[in-house]
Amino acid sequence: MEEDDIVADWSERIRSATATGHVLRIRGGGTKDWYGQTLEGEILDTRAHRGIIAYDPAELVITARAGTPLLEIEAALAEHDQMLPFEPPHFGAQATFGGCIAAGIAGPRRPATGAPRDFVLGAVVMNGHGQVLHFGGQVVKNVAGYDVSRLMAGSLGTLALILELSVKVLPRPKVEATLKFDMNGTDAVRKLNEWGGRPLPVTASAWRNGTLALRLGGAEAAVKAAKSVLGGEVVDAVEAERFWGGLREQTDPFFSAIAPMAALWRLALPTITEPLQLPGAQLMEWGGGQRWWITDTDAQTVRMSAKQAGGHATIFRTGHGYDRSAGVFTPLPAPLMKIHRGLKAAFDPARVFNRGRLYPDF
Repeated sequence: MEEDDIVADWSERIRSATATGHVLRIRGGGTKDWYGQTLEGEILDTRAHRGIIAYDPAELVITARAGTPLLEIEAALAEHDQMLPFEPPHFGAQATFGGCIAAGIAGPRRPATGAPRDFVLGAVVMNGHGQVLHFGGQVVKNVAGYDVSRLMAGSLGTLALILELSVKVLPRPKVEATLKFDMNGTDAVRKLNEWGGRPLPVTASAWRNGTLALRLGGAEAAVKAAKSVLGGEVVDAVEAERFWGGLREQTDPFFSAIAPMAALWRLALPTITEPLQLPGAQLMEWGGGQRWWITDTDAQTVRMSAKQAGGHATIFRTGHGYDRSAGVFTPLPAPLMKIHRGLKAAFDPARVFNRGRLYPDF
């Protein structure tokens, strides 16, 4: 089927769903089906709408259809020693470009570069009336509709059907090296904050089980100088790639320890927060700003612990027996939820897109 025919068919399906009150479940490769709240509705598979539309390495911008495999995007960038700056996880070979942005999840490089929303320059979407809308553009300086394009990042398909995206990319670091240090969690937090205030080419960090790992990346001279200043033990390149890949894709052994009645929580905290004295396994990333916690503790207690530390908590994955009724995402204050509802009403007034995926009544 031609691309125009695919878009026309989707428009018809959306208009019909809006008229009848049916729910559509926007889905790419399905590699993140476990993320978010309930899955509801008839699947609208985006993978037929695929392909790179434009990529000029000199401009550091790539434009592609939402159903394009993420592997295909990354392979095209790698040919020119470029990358998606936010190091998105795939969670499976079928991951798509649109799904990557809609989920809004970033990998270990996030503190050094930014989140997915920071790199979205433009988007073509279809709203709940089946209309095609264009926002932003394909150049970094284009700011018309810029924030609207960014709204698609992390929306989990609840606002609109993403058709195309234009995303800023970056050159890959010329040299990378990983160092590891033996230290407890408290010392790791202090060191990470100390190093964070210095001009060091740190691109990722992680602490668990008494070991702090630090990834450096950039020009050869900068990485060499940083290694000299920091000390530590240099990790073999193959082992380092396996380690950071395991964190990004959550194939690391830490993430396999989720018991049936437990959950993997993602806590977003101020980086200076001391390690939380809580039962269960913990892992720190992002200079201390992201904490993973595997626990069977109830949601209210987890969220209160995060709030008291100045942050918030999200249920990322769960064992089959964990109670998710408290909501996957931290409930928003009323003023913020009012804004969310206004956006939902503007894009998808009949609530046909991914109903309940972000918030139970959204």
